Amino acid sequence: MILIGLKLSVVLVLLLRSTHHLVQGMCSVEFCTDPTRCVLSKDQRSCKCATGSYGDQCDKNAHIKVMCGRDYITIRALEDFFMYHNVPLESLHLSNKSCRAQREVIHGVPYYMSRITKEKYLTCGGKPLEKNFTHISYTMSLLSDPQVIGNIIRNPVIKIDYKCIYPYIKRVSLPFPVVPFSSETVMRVDELDATIELMLYTDQSYSKAYSSSPTIELRDKVYVEVTVTEPADFFLLRVNECWATQSSQPRTAEGLVHTLLLNGCANDQTVAFLNESTGQPGRNGESSTVRYSFDMFRFTSTPHNLYLHCTVQLCEPDDPKSCTPNCNSITKREAMRADPTLGLLSYGPIRIEMPDRAQSSMLMTVVLPVAAVWTVGFFLIILITVAKAGSRRLTQTVEH
Repeated sequence: MILIGLKLSVVLVLLLRSTHHLVQGMCSVEFCTDPTRCVLSKDQRSCKCATGSYGDQCDKNAHIKVMCGRDYITIRALEDFFMYHNVPLESLHLSNKSCRAQREVIHGVPYYMSRITKEKYLTCGGKPLEKNFTHISYTMSLLSDPQVIGNIIRNPVIKIDYKCIYPYIKRVSLPFPVVPFSSETVMRVDELDATIELMLYTDQSYSKAYSSSPTIELRDKVYVEVTVTEPADFFLLRVNECWATQSSQPRTAEGLVHTLLLNGCANDQTVAFLNESTGQPGRNGESSTVRYSFDMFRFTSTPHNLYLHCTVQLCEPDDPKSCTPNCNSITKREAMRADPTLGLLSYGPIRIEMPDRAQSSMLMTVVLPVAAVWTVGFFLIILITVAKAGSRRLTQTVEH
């Protein structure tokens, strides 16, 4: 198994609309010699500050920083940078004006910043996600409202385009393995590979997974987790169907089959979906992890061991409806299994702790004492019979 890692990168573009920063006084074109701070126009009669620089001589650093976290995207710049351009805090926002900037002081230095979670990316006006074989890109814009004086605008409008390019870790492996304690498969969605894992846990806290083939008593809860491990917290996951077989082969015609989930909905009265964070009742398809439980059972004929199989479906964050199951509709299982967009996971064997031995012990406990009583009684009868026979012989001898 090979892991290929790519570093996260940030793309930042700063535009000052309605003006080119004209160099006047001491800041003349002849001083615009450092291309990292000052950029000359094509006719070389004017210049403007490069991204991240400001001031009459472009000699100040705005300290514009983009932070691409696992669950959030943040941009910040010095308050003085915006003050220099006469841009007040209340005029700063993302493409959706309801997502406003805030002021924050860090180590005594004031900044204007915007911080959003990935969940609010589209709501705040993020551009459609850009995806290729190796990257997933989020693109945002921080804008300022024009400062209107009467019927004119004199100050520039700031627009900072920024992008978080998240690394994609591609897993190259053999076809999905069926292992005793977990199962893993790789799916491709729009040129991206995603790794999904199926595991069983010992209790409802989901803190300890079984490290070997589990043995579970009848009617005990079985805690199942299916999760997208790579890329983490990006895709929405729907477990479409889960069924148990007596064989490790998911689509074999041999042996018995019991369906737990069908079309994303419970098909067994003991199945319950659980919320990943709260442990309370949850829904299928609302995040990148699906947890559910069911009561342990066994088949009426041997072998009694179970193999659990699940088909899964991935949805993009901007298309949650595709992962929301409609539990009022009925679709044939065969049609869903044939869908090439579904990934398959298999887990097993799950062993059943049979109560037969306990019953046998109980039976022996009852039978042995009864047998002992009958044996003792039988010997007593024989002894009494022998004693009576001896007594009669002795009486006859005395009479003679």
